[in-house]
Amino acid sequence: MLRRTLFKRMGGLLLAPALPLSSMAASKAAPALRIAHLTDIHLKDKFDAPRHLRDCLHHVQSQKPAVDFILNGGDLVFDMNKEDLATNEAQWKLVKNVFKSESSLPMYSVLGNHDIWWKEKNEKEYALHQLEMAKPYYSFVKGGWKFICLDSVHLDIDNTWYIGKLGEEQFSWLENELNKTDKSMPVCVLSHIPILTATLMIEDNIVNKWTMLGGDMHTDTASIISLFYKHPNVKLCLSGHIHLRDKVVYNNVTYICNGAVSGAWWEGNRRETPPGYGVIDLYADGSFTEQYVNY
Repeated sequence: MLRRTLFKRMGGLLLAPALPLSSMAASKAAPALRIAHLTDIHLKDKFDAPRHLRDCLHHVQSQKPAVDFILNGGDLVFDMNKEDLATNEAQWKLVKNVFKSESSLPMYSVLGNHDIWWKEKNEKEYALHQLEMAKPYYSFVKGGWKFICLDSVHLDIDNTWYIGKLGEEQFSWLENELNKTDKSMPVCVLSHIPILTATLMIEDNIVNKWTMLGGDMHTDTASIISLFYKHPNVKLCLSGHIHLRDKVVYNNVTYICNGAVSGAWWEGNRRETPPGYGVIDLYADGSFTEQYVNY
């Protein structure tokens, strides 16, 4: 009775065809999440960097629809590698003050190679303390997506510098994380060093071969890709480190290097990539749209 009365009152509106529920479900709904991927900020009190970072954070927070949270891809400070304690404390204090005063967004971080104080015996503990992170790798769930944050920076085999890899313990953890994740839940992976990138082929004066260093891309790429192949719900991998923007799709996984907030370390563009950040809209069905934003 209520339906018939309603239809009668609607009159001529019923002449228009109704939209089937299946079509409504297939149409593009609002994203489950909107995230901003900021990487390679390299903040120091030079090159007017603090003002530029403030501009960037204001730009992020002016996005419509609004950004839900920030993924920090590492290298927040300019460089802890060769500095003393006083200099490093000043760098971290500056970073914290700018974010505290200029951003109200939650932030999830991974360690970059410049965040790590290599002179110290427990080289990652100092950075973890500054970032208030319990472990250098972890996972969390938001908006129906699982986010896996990796520790991609490790000492080289001769202990003199760093390379990109997971190591046996973290690889086993990653494998377990994916095994216990519902197959219908899409996964986004965040690392500092790219798991897979085309940017390393952009090199000047090539004669007959390219030089690719273990510190520029994961050295265990093949193993990680094989693991992802067993888990089709891995949809997106975000990284930084190279300060160049690229997108590689392999085995239905999209690998994105999202340039750098600092561009060429606050001295302009890094080749053709301007200073910027990534904005990613994540949908419940595992799809996503993304863009690189020059703020």
